[in-house]
Amino acid sequence: MQKPVIAAIGLMVAACMAAPVGQRGVASRHLGDTQIGRDPAVLLHEDFETGGVADLARRWTEISNKDDAALALTPGGPDGSRQCLQMTATLGKNTGGHLYRKLPRECDTLYARFYVRFAEDAPYIHHFVHLGGYRPATDWPQGGAGERPNGDERITVGIEPHGANGRYPAPGVWTFYAYWHEMKRSADGRYWGNGIRSSTPAVVPKGRWQCVEAMVKLNSSPDKPDGELALWLDGKPAYHIGPGTPRGAWTGMGFETRKGGEPFEGFRWRKSADLKLNFFWLLHYVTENAARQNNVASPKAVNRVWFDDIVVATEYIGPKAPITSPRS
Repeated sequence: MQKPVIAAIGLMVAACMAAPVGQRGVASRHLGDTQIGRDPAVLLHEDFETGGVADLARRWTEISNKDDAALALTPGGPDGSRQCLQMTATLGKNTGGHLYRKLPRECDTLYARFYVRFAEDAPYIHHFVHLGGYRPATDWPQGGAGERPNGDERITVGIEPHGANGRYPAPGVWTFYAYWHEMKRSADGRYWGNGIRSSTPAVVPKGRWQCVEAMVKLNSSPDKPDGELALWLDGKPAYHIGPGTPRGAWTGMGFETRKGGEPFEGFRWRKSADLKLNFFWLLHYVTENAARQNNVASPKAVNRVWFDDIVVATEYIGPKAPITSPRS
């Protein structure tokens, strides 16, 4: 076996070993997420159990709730939670809503866990939950759609349902949607977020709660392409992309990981070590363009999604650990 092949296999093994599995995370130290917000690894905890929508504006850095119609706290949640957050997008009236938090400290690796439930008739959406970093850190989400970052001022990664031009049923399959300075250019000459997912992607379920956890690891130094992405669904590894992960062809739309592909070069997310991860953006953004891109002629007007039990941390989190052990 040739040395380059051995090296690539070694990188892939190392990447797989880096992804935690199951309950071995922050949540396992806090049964039922009790006092999880006080864990030194935790930067943000929101369970929507306290107060109303007006109180969210005091706990989050920036809120979008046009005409008080996009956000609501409603009964129910995973594991018997008292209430959760409902986000409603109504075509012609709003594009949905969001909660944005500038994190209390910056870091090089960030994990974000949230529970989400899509309506039974969930449509295709435009954008969803994001995490990343701005330099300097800001109190609101920045623009930049269609523009490639410079490498020292912005890196953003969304974890989003994507229909791939109607290839997958709504709302789609889980896809990373990233902007960074080495992203590829689209056919129209602009730089739209590069989509990254598996060639056998995870379908987004409808009508039930799912625990979603995403991880972004920045490259350790400006000259090293050793950044990573990872996704866990209900505590099970779904995607892990790093140096050596076999991939298909790069295009302006991104790439898919696939068995037998060539080794991925790795993410050189930043050109400056001063660029850190420092925000979490809970977003439900729906436009008619999402329907057009997925060949839907008559999109439904009202689109809802529910969120609960959000934790952002510097370590792997994992699903909520049950307070009582299940009977054998």
